[in-house]
Amino acid sequence: MGARSIFLSTLLLACAGARAQTVIQNNERLAPDRPEAWAMNYFAATTFMTGFGETPALAPGQWQVGVELGHIPHLSEEQQKVGFNGFKSEDLNRSPVLGRIRVMAGLPAGWVAELGYTPPVSINNTRPRDLVAVAIGRRVIERERYTLSARLLGQHGSVSGDITCPGELAGISDSERNPAGCQAASDDSAQLNYYGFELTSSLDHAPWRWHASLGLIRTELEVQVDALTFDVRDRSRLTTQDVVPYLAIGANRDLARHWHWGAEILYVPLTVQRNAESSRESDPLTSFRLQLNYRFD
Repeated sequence: MGARSIFLSTLLLACAGARAQTVIQNNERLAPDRPEAWAMNYFAATTFMTGFGETPALAPGQWQVGVELGHIPHLSEEQQKVGFNGFKSEDLNRSPVLGRIRVMAGLPAGWVAELGYTPPVSINNTRPRDLVAVAIGRRVIERERYTLSARLLGQHGSVSGDITCPGELAGISDSERNPAGCQAASDDSAQLNYYGFELTSSLDHAPWRWHASLGLIRTELEVQVDALTFDVRDRSRLTTQDVVPYLAIGANRDLARHWHWGAEILYVPLTVQRNAESSRESDPLTSFRLQLNYRFD
């Protein structure tokens, strides 16, 4: 009788384990105008490491450090309907800002190297992970008060959080509130990788330096879903690639001998087709940004 009980217990545990291991993995490469791809490009665009003006004149070995804050616009309910090709609403309004620490170093021949790092601070259960951006640039034209700068830039890293299944919905049986059947908070990850170049035209009109930047970015984005819904583990992976232009307009000025600050507006044109019956529409990112720098002698 004891052996039979052990056998039945083992069988039940095996069946339970089999149910727990049920996994679906629908890997899909998305067209850039799919709602999911639009959302991926939208939030990747909030991390574009623009130059905030002309490349600074740093002597070899000279350093400059700074902090940057960028506004992340609040999305409407309609804009958040991106899951399953515009059918499912996702919880995308997590943080109103993106913060980044920036370090710049002067190199020989007028080149300047830049490193940007977004600290892994959790906001509403969303956390950057090893989100690092780099750039290298120099001034290519200098004519009295006018400067033209060129930069190459790129980023690698991710943001993780309970996007597809927010923790507040986990286990709720009401199908209207929890239509996806989320049983636990998901652990989704979005890779925000890109590379590209930027040209910045700057005019010195003391005490302000005004600038306009044009950039072209190649995005290589990926979302790895990890959600438990209706006793099934969803491990789908969505990828998309696109070439995205941007325009940044702003100004900066010195505050003191070592300190200076800047502000700019970033505009990234994006298009999306919300559903199969609708046509493509323009839905760009417009973000206001601030930067404060300290330059070492």
